[in-house]
Amino acid sequence: MKKTIRDIDIKGKRVLIRVDFNVPLDEKQSIADDTRIAKALPTINYALEASSKVILMSHLGRPKGEVKSEMSLRPCALRLSELLGKDVKMLEDSIGPGVESAARNMQNGDIALLENLRFHKEETENDPDFAKALAGLGDLFVNDAFGTCHRAHASTEGVTKFLPSVMGFLVEKEVEYFGNLLNNAERPFALILGGAKVSDKIAVIENMLPKIDYLLIAGAMAYTFLKSRLKGIGASRFEDDKINVASDIFTKAREKNVSIFLPGDHVIAQAITAKTRVKVVTEHIPDGWIGLDIGPRTIKKFENALKDAKTILWNGPVGYFELKPFSKGTAHIAKFISRLEVTSVIGGGDTASAINALGLADKMSHISTGGGASLECLEGKELPGIAALQDK
Repeated sequence: MKKTIRDIDIKGKRVLIRVDFNVPLDEKQSIADDTRIAKALPTINYALEASSKVILMSHLGRPKGEVKSEMSLRPCALRLSELLGKDVKMLEDSIGPGVESAARNMQNGDIALLENLRFHKEETENDPDFAKALAGLGDLFVNDAFGTCHRAHASTEGVTKFLPSVMGFLVEKEVEYFGNLLNNAERPFALILGGAKVSDKIAVIENMLPKIDYLLIAGAMAYTFLKSRLKGIGASRFEDDKINVASDIFTKAREKNVSIFLPGDHVIAQAITAKTRVKVVTEHIPDGWIGLDIGPRTIKKFENALKDAKTILWNGPVGYFELKPFSKGTAHIAKFISRLEVTSVIGGGDTASAINALGLADKMSHISTGGGASLECLEGKELPGIAALQDK
C-alpha cells in the first residue's frame, strides 16, 4: 500500500498537490462540467484544515509547450474559489522567480494555483530540471490526479524524486476500487466494453477474462467481433487487422467459461447526424448503413445478463450516445444498472460523461476520473504516477 496524505504531518507545510483540472470549457471560456474540480475538494479541504499552505498544479488541454490563453487555468481558480468560499490565488506561471516568491510568502491556510503545466514542453517530457523547479515550491507532494497517473510526467513522476510523496483521497479511492476489481470482486462479475476500437481494449479483455463471468461487447468495437462471426455489418466501423484477435477472444472466453454477449439488433443510419433517418434491423446490417446503437432486443438481452451480477464494470458507451437518435442503448443500460443492488464501477472518459449527463452519478458505486488511467489499471499495469509514491 502507498502512503496517503493522512500518513504524514502536513501542518504548516507547503503542500504541492497535483490535481486534475483538465475540465471542458465552452466557447465563452466557462467551465462546462466542474466534476473534476469538485472531486479534488476532499484532499484540498483536508490540507487547508491542517493549516497547510496549498499549492495546486494541473494541466488543461494540449497546448504542446506553448502559452495559449484559451487553455489558461484561470476559470478553474475562479470556480474553485466559489466552491471553497475562499480566494484562490492564480499564479502567472508554473515555475520561475515570481512563482517561487509567491510560494515563499504564503501564509498558513492560503491556497494558490499554478498556471497550466503544459505551457512548458518539459512537463510531458518529464524533464528533471522542470520537475525539480516544481518540487522547489513545496515541502511535500500529494498526487490526487488519477486521470494523469498513467503518464510519467514531471508533475506526476518527476517531482517524487525531490519530495516526500503520497496520494490524496481521490487517488486512494480509485486505487482501492480498481484493486478490488482486479483481485477480489464479488461474482458473478460482468464487464461491459463499448467505445470505438477493439485495439484499445484487447489488453483489458485478456487481463480480465480469468476474473469475469460475462463479457458484453457493444459500441463500434462490436462490429469487428460481429464481422469475425461472419455477420453482415454494412458500412459500420471495424478494424480489419483485429478480426483474428476477435476470433481468439471467443476461444479464450470458452476456455475460461466466460459468456460473451454481442448486439443481435442494431439502430442503423446512413449518416452520423442528429437529423438522419434511422431504422432497427436484426442480425445483418445492409450495405451502406452504419450500426450506431444497440437495438431493443439487445438492450433486453444485456439487461438479462446483468440482472444477477454482483459486480459490474463498464468502460465505453454502447452507442454513439452524443447524438440523440443513438443514445437510447447507453441510457437504458445506465438506468437499469442504477436500479440494481450491485457494485457498479464506471471507467472514466465518455462513459462517465454519459452517466453524469443522465444524472445517475450518485446511483453508481464509483465513477472513475481517469479514462486512460482506468484502462491501464484493468490491463494489470502499474501506473507510474502511483508506483513513484512512498510505500506505507
